[in-house]
Amino acid sequence: MGWFFYAFLEYRIMRIKKIINNNIVSANDINGRELIVSGKGIGFGKKVGDEISKSDIRKIYRMTSSDLQRRLIELLDEMPYEHLKLADELVDDIKENIPHKLNEGLLLTLADHVSFAIRRKQNGLEFTNTLLDSIMTYYPEEYEEGVRCLEIIKDKLDIELKIDEAGFIAMHIVNAELNTKMDEMYEITGFIEECVRVVEYYYDRKFDRKSLAFSRFMVHLRYFAQRLFTGNVLETNEEAGDATFRRLIKQTCRTHYKCAECIAEYIKNKYERDVSEEELIYLTIHLKRINLRSD
Repeated sequence: MGWFFYAFLEYRIMRIKKIINNNIVSANDINGRELIVSGKGIGFGKKVGDEISKSDIRKIYRMTSSDLQRRLIELLDEMPYEHLKLADELVDDIKENIPHKLNEGLLLTLADHVSFAIRRKQNGLEFTNTLLDSIMTYYPEEYEEGVRCLEIIKDKLDIELKIDEAGFIAMHIVNAELNTKMDEMYEITGFIEECVRVVEYYYDRKFDRKSLAFSRFMVHLRYFAQRLFTGNVLETNEEAGDATFRRLIKQTCRTHYKCAECIAEYIKNKYERDVSEEELIYLTIHLKRINLRSD
């Protein structure tokens, strides 16, 4: 059900714990769980301990992580109510169009970013996204969703943000997919870019960025990078069947396996980390796929 709930029967009795602003309050349900409750004027004229009327409730938010819950409360203390509603709609649209599981923290990070971007725009200050071209290439689904989010913002608030913001939003979406931190996302993007350079140098040609095989390769590199940076690389399985499969791949895809070894050498030189045989085999398979047309 995500991080917001319409099952109001579960929260028949809620009492205000803290009034964040006229439209948002922190409350405890009958079981003592802390919730964030929004609704127009829900906190106006109220005091701590008052019971919340069901008719005043627009939406209920409850993060499973107490740290995220605390951070969301802090954020809402300084964010306009309209920006929370907007971020909520954006997350709904993202979930409808992005087929991957998303970390619940997306609501918080997206609300924070979009609210800040809107306020910067209103003050005549907009940022340039230096990674925009890379984001469009390596995260095409998420970038297209970022463009959709800009359209929603324009429709709801009549504020037109630069296309660079579509790239920033895409990074937040990928971050929610991989369950990483934003600074790690920039490192992962740089890693993917360097891997593509190694591959295209090795084969001495550019690949079709819009092909299905290339898109799958990009997804693989995302999760490969995440495993690499978190130390959760795939271990080599020594079972007889798997060992036979690896030998077969190395024999029949020697050219592509050599390219995978070039990627591993780059990783060893730059990050001082070893790539397992299992990871090399998966890289080889994807390299074979993006070369099928020419092969």
